[in-house]
Amino acid sequence: MRFLHTSDWHLGRSFHQVGLLDAQAAFIDHLVETVRTERVDAVLVSGDVYDRALPAPPTVDLLSEALCRLHDAGATVVLSSGNHDSAIRLGFASRLLETAGVHVRTSIEGITRPVELPGARVFALPYLEPAVASAALEAEQRTHQAVLGSALARVAQVADPTTRTVVMAHAFVSGAVSSDSERDIAVGGVSAVPLDLFDHVDYAALGHLHRPQLLSEHVRYSGSPLAMSFSEAGQTKSSWLVDLSTDGRGADHVVAVPTPVHRPLAVVRGTLDELLRGPQHAHAESAYVQAVLTDPARPLGALDRLLARFPHLLQLTFEPAGAPASRARSELQVSTRTRLELCSDFLAHVRGGAGPTPAEGEILREAIEATRPEHLDEPSVAVSAPAPARAQADLQAVQTSLFDHEVA
Repeated sequence: MRFLHTSDWHLGRSFHQVGLLDAQAAFIDHLVETVRTERVDAVLVSGDVYDRALPAPPTVDLLSEALCRLHDAGATVVLSSGNHDSAIRLGFASRLLETAGVHVRTSIEGITRPVELPGARVFALPYLEPAVASAALEAEQRTHQAVLGSALARVAQVADPTTRTVVMAHAFVSGAVSSDSERDIAVGGVSAVPLDLFDHVDYAALGHLHRPQLLSEHVRYSGSPLAMSFSEAGQTKSSWLVDLSTDGRGADHVVAVPTPVHRPLAVVRGTLDELLRGPQHAHAESAYVQAVLTDPARPLGALDRLLARFPHLLQLTFEPAGAPASRARSELQVSTRTRLELCSDFLAHVRGGAGPTPAEGEILREAIEATRPEHLDEPSVAVSAPAPARAQADLQAVQTSLFDHEVA
């Protein structure tokens, strides 16, 4: 039997407010073509089919079209729900869909009912939220390890030793590497489950983490077909094409099938002049870009100037060289400065060193006096904030908010 292991489609997702539906439609085209050219028997989608519990109508239409096309291409389709999906909504009409070769598994009750394929039985485990699943699975603890362990123990009880066992699971397995785009599923600070839970299966088709990775020869994450954070820049997105024979254990042959890149990601870092003129950044001119400016002072008009070279710039951050070393000194200064001094410093900070004019200084003074409670004495920050760190955090929040507004 030959199947494609994929997961984390996140249909309907946006990337820094840029919709990905067209890119996801291109991935579906690629998937259907792969099924045809590679003569794939089944497509396994291990959770997070949608990006949200209430997907928009165009997103639902895309999934409906994908299932019809995969079925027409000759593949059995098995989908399980992830932590982003609404299990009830994704599982609507699942019994009826089974008659067409589309198996949608979203309930705890169905974890021991395999999808029967030639030479293999696929057990599609939905995402198991410990607070919900622990009682139904009679788990000893309300943890990810306990509920997944209990589910896999039930699978082992009904597994056929003469037939290959494939398990689909949506979880964070120890030893795997996460990205910035996954939703945290930690319970009590513990989200990982041990790898040895899957020792008894021939292949574990994992979902949840967006980086494709191999934990053992028979335990793999396919990762997401599209990048969903700049932490995934440089990754090669793919699905796993898996061959199983009727003899022995484990997978006989596994190969990565790269997915099409709608638009690459690039992270560029340096001073504004370096980013605008450096030839080493030419590759980023057609990419989605995260720019990190390291100028000692925030350059004026940086966003517009960068957009002229990088028209698909989506994120701009400011990390001046040497800033961490000076932070402690800044906290001490903030804790003893007056409101007027802080406002003047902030104005100079956002205007590239140009502080308030005498007229502006008078306007600031009048505004501060009009809003200051009479019972508070200067220095105001030391009185209103119990610690220098809090005063610095308040000022930093204002600075960050203003700069984010410029980027938006």
